[in-house]
Amino acid sequence: MNSITGRPRLKQLVMLFSTACMILLVTVTTAIAAPAQKKTVDKESPAIQAVPVPVPEAQVELDGKPLFPIKTKVLSLLPEERAKTISIRLLRLVKNPLFHLDSLKVVDNDITSDIVSDDLIIMSVSEADALAEGKPRPQLAREFAGKIRAAMEARNREYSTRSLLFGALYTLLSTLVLIATLSLIRRFFPRLIANIHSWRGSYIRSIRIQSIEVLNEERIVALITSILRSIRLLLLLGLFYLYIPLVLSFFPWTRGMASKLFDYILTPLEKLFHAAVSYLPNIFFLLVILAIAHYTIRLTRFIFSEIEKQTISIPGFFPEWADPSFKITRFLILAFAAVVAFPYLPGSGSPAFRGVSVFLGVLFSLGSTSAVANVVAGVILTYMRAFKLGDRVKIADTMGDVVEKNLLVTRVRTIKNVDITIPNAMVLGSHVVNYSSSSQNYGLILNTTITIGYDAPWRQVHELLISAARATGNILELPAPFVLQTALNDFYVSYEINAYTDKPSVMARTYSELHQNIQDAFNEAGVEIMSPHYSTLRDGNRTTIPDAYLAKDYREPSFRVTRVAGERGGESRATEGKGVRG
Repeated sequence: MNSITGRPRLKQLVMLFSTACMILLVTVTTAIAAPAQKKTVDKESPAIQAVPVPVPEAQVELDGKPLFPIKTKVLSLLPEERAKTISIRLLRLVKNPLFHLDSLKVVDNDITSDIVSDDLIIMSVSEADALAEGKPRPQLAREFAGKIRAAMEARNREYSTRSLLFGALYTLLSTLVLIATLSLIRRFFPRLIANIHSWRGSYIRSIRIQSIEVLNEERIVALITSILRSIRLLLLLGLFYLYIPLVLSFFPWTRGMASKLFDYILTPLEKLFHAAVSYLPNIFFLLVILAIAHYTIRLTRFIFSEIEKQTISIPGFFPEWADPSFKITRFLILAFAAVVAFPYLPGSGSPAFRGVSVFLGVLFSLGSTSAVANVVAGVILTYMRAFKLGDRVKIADTMGDVVEKNLLVTRVRTIKNVDITIPNAMVLGSHVVNYSSSSQNYGLILNTTITIGYDAPWRQVHELLISAARATGNILELPAPFVLQTALNDFYVSYEINAYTDKPSVMARTYSELHQNIQDAFNEAGVEIMSPHYSTLRDGNRTTIPDAYLAKDYREPSFRVTRVAGERGGESRATEGKGVRG
């Protein structure tokens, strides 16, 4: 009896001892392996210890509607590939007429939980999926199966005959509402426009400020009419835009298209709203930049206007430089403000904006070489003080008064009232003759040259020329006119009369009057102007002086022949006859 009882106890002791030995062996093995593993990990490179990059999740969809996410991969299949495969299986399954929702179930295995329909495995839920969701694997598989079942039931309801009939009914009602609204718009707007035209002169009148008509009634009526037509067009487009997505949303096949059409308008509006809200700080910054630039320009304008009025005097800075200097300074201020404000402009950081900026810069640099040269020449001419507005100048072959001078061109109006536009680069490269710059302080010397024969006394010629100059209008008494004998030619003497004037703008008229007075003075004195050349037989020819200046008893001289001794001692008889022109 005792031996029988002791055998089970011995067996239990042996089992306990064996268990204790196994536990001790596992503990020792773990203790030995842990330091080695720790040491091995410590020796690993930083690249091996790096945290693995998370894989982006993907959504399982049915008819474009998301059901649940896939967050982990299986073997080499990424979540996106798994989700796409499951979505294709679900779509094929719901299109199968033999499919029943009752066949959808979950089958648990050792390592996966499969969602199946009859013999088709729709998807497998692994331990990694359960770990990513933080739920037990069987529970997660049942949740996924429930979502699939609910989505299929909703799809069956959408594609049912009853749902399609209601969609057709709603489409008919929407079409009737659209037709009624279009008919109302068609009747309302023409009547409203006709009433506006009838209100012209009564309710709608011209806008006047005292005696000045700012906007007449015809333009006001045309403006209101164009606004109403634009509103009608917007209403029509809005109605059709609402009608088409609304009709598409009544049927399951086109419901996704309806949401996309709405998103085409709502998404840009939403983005514009959020962009405007987020852009408010930049707007305030731009306003501050504009305010500073505006008041800086106003201060600069005040300073240069005072310099132009000579209220403020700067040594070496002439008053006529004030206006162009202000324009250059204003341009520099605006350019600096634009550079500062550029990073705060909407879209300034986008590649498209930068590409357009580079393109415009290259286009400007390549196409505006001559324009930039004219601008630089205009600035140089401004500070050269070669001429100013109203001066009588001669630029190359163009002579006239300066009527306009800007950074690009100079406009000259000739004495024939012809406006000639000269690029500033050409002006800078040509010689400029200014007749007005010293006319007020020193007087402009007008000069003309005549040629008189050697038989006329030079003192008399001087007196006649000076008297003719003094008799001419716009010629100054002081300094007095003077004569220069510029050449002693073969047949005549060149006399140059020089006279001062302070009105170069009428120099052409003054020259004409001076020439007239010279002719009168010489004719009255009986001195013939033999220029440039004059050939005649003096004996027997009429003088070149006009009849008005000759004596009343003047007669043309006749030829006279006297007796002279011939070569052989003979004599010739004296004869008289009428003068003959040679």
